[in-house]
Amino acid sequence: MESGPLKIATCQFAVSGQVRRNARWISQAIVRASDGGADVVHFPEAALTGYPDVDLPGFKGYDWDALRSETEQICALAADKRIWVILGSAHRLATTAKPHNCLYIIGPDGRPVGRYDKRFCLKSELEHYTPGQHFEFFEIRGVRCSVLICFDLRFPEVYRPLYKQGVRCLFQSFYNARQKGPSVHSDIMRQTMQAHAACNALWVSVSNSSGYYSPYASCLIRPDGRIVAELRRNRPGMMIHTVDLRQEFYDPMAGFREMAMAGRLTNGPGDLDDPRSLDTHGL
Repeated sequence: MESGPLKIATCQFAVSGQVRRNARWISQAIVRASDGGADVVHFPEAALTGYPDVDLPGFKGYDWDALRSETEQICALAADKRIWVILGSAHRLATTAKPHNCLYIIGPDGRPVGRYDKRFCLKSELEHYTPGQHFEFFEIRGVRCSVLICFDLRFPEVYRPLYKQGVRCLFQSFYNARQKGPSVHSDIMRQTMQAHAACNALWVSVSNSSGYYSPYASCLIRPDGRIVAELRRNRPGMMIHTVDLRQEFYDPMAGFREMAMAGRLTNGPGDLDDPRSLDTHGL
């Protein structure tokens, strides 16, 4: 049976420290995405909770009951609309006050299919979060999917296992917002994401908060690394785009990618016994 196509609603909004306010925007977006025929709706990092040291001071004295209540209502709405939801939040732990920075993967029956916990946290984030230690894999309409969060993109080693597991579509959530102005993030974040997409043959939905000032907007990236759709920076919005695995894209790594992953870092003869090749100091 052929996989897909998969319709993705990629969202951005000005995430705040007010859970109920965030939940209202998220709920409205779920309804819009469903009405637009989307199979899955994707939200930014910390979309429901807000981001520590920016939207809220931290999780000391946090109202976890309110967070759970709003999360349960979002799950119920997902079931009512029969839509998948990739929701940025925080997951409370039993042995430490520092929760996971997570993405809940909510199925169209309203039940959590899985939860991804951010693997790599910035030094400032380690004051508030406990890093995770696992991948999450799931299928939507037969398309193998996974999720990652923001700073994870700085570690290319995280992406090769996705390729090995047959992942074709990645949902990566970000919180790069409420900054003073342009920064290195303007020049490197989406560009790095494009490189990961092209090197690992991935469709990538990038969802970022739009709180002013945001150095880059949410977008959808093809497996050849090209951005095919994007929202307006610093503006709330949603875009619905179709991922069709039948489409073919330029992939110069085809036939060589597995060789390099196996440790052979040349696609030439590995036993070339030519004196002029072996002499790397001569002209």
